[in-house]
Amino acid sequence: MARPSTARTLFTVLRAGNVRARLRATRDGQAAVRLNVGAAALRTGVLDALAGGPAATSDLARRLGAPAEDLLAAFLRVLVSVGLVGEDGGRWSLSAGGRALVDDDLVRATHEAFAGFHTGLYRELGPLLAGGPRRRDVVEEGGVIARVSAAFEPFVDDVLRETVAAVAPRRVLDVGCGAGLQLATVLEAAPGAEGVGVDADADAAVLAGRTLADRGLAGRARVLRGDVRDLAGGTEDPFDVVLLANVVYYVPVGERVLLLRSLAELLTPGGVLLVVTSVATPQLTSRHFDLLLRAQEGAMELPDTGVLVGQLVEAGLEPAAPRRIAPGIPLVAVSAVRPVAPLQGPAASS
Repeated sequence: MARPSTARTLFTVLRAGNVRARLRATRDGQAAVRLNVGAAALRTGVLDALAGGPAATSDLARRLGAPAEDLLAAFLRVLVSVGLVGEDGGRWSLSAGGRALVDDDLVRATHEAFAGFHTGLYRELGPLLAGGPRRRDVVEEGGVIARVSAAFEPFVDDVLRETVAAVAPRRVLDVGCGAGLQLATVLEAAPGAEGVGVDADADAAVLAGRTLADRGLAGRARVLRGDVRDLAGGTEDPFDVVLLANVVYYVPVGERVLLLRSLAELLTPGGVLLVVTSVATPQLTSRHFDLLLRAQEGAMELPDTGVLVGQLVEAGLEPAAPRRIAPGIPLVAVSAVRPVAPLQGPAASS
């Protein structure tokens, strides 16, 4: 039985306000702190410095060039409390959680992205609402965005392999190839195919080249930095499959039909444009991402599924019905075929 003072305290807490909201705020606040602690441990180099082995505070301070040893020790104690670092006899070392943050690039990129521009959006929303300059995350954080996008790879993988099985492509184009993961998957599923990846971001293009080289595919693929629309009407032979994965929402709304038309022109007759994209839904992940896009320079926003299908038709393609490919995530895939007859539609004369 609870002591009277404990019962009175509990009764006071329950009557003080919205208990459920307070508990949720506390829980969410602690999660935010944990995320930012991990990100700070990466930004300061503490975890990377400990990756080589245990160190005393003084040794670690020398490695980091951090003369404020008292603050460093206090920060290390925080890292111990969240399970990223262990301490034994005055020496600090990585825990299993800290090792995962250092070694698993998706975990690392997630901390960098969500403690950075994903939440920075809300910290800096006031000036944006007042008409201040739009954000440049898409331009300046291309490498991190490409690394975080690797989380979608398992969901896209089956769709890519199904497309390869149906089309048996000889040439594949990956538009906005990011880290090159989807292009690598297609080339592994189609051993006789050649691939071209295109990305406007220099860091992403480097990551894609590294991915292809690491998987032994560099001899069958090239990565170009630039705008894919520059390929239309150029010297490239047509492609049997063009992949547009997690890219269309970066294209200004008024330019999307023109882009899709350009991609259709790069296809062989009967070739397939495969669009994979997050779409606008009432879910928090979708609403947040849409806001982040709308806060950027350029008229970016998440596509509506029905509007996207209409744009594919307007570009002269024949789209199949969109399908959700990830449970609980507003991620859809739409396959659109270039008809064997000449391209039709209002954009044909563009």
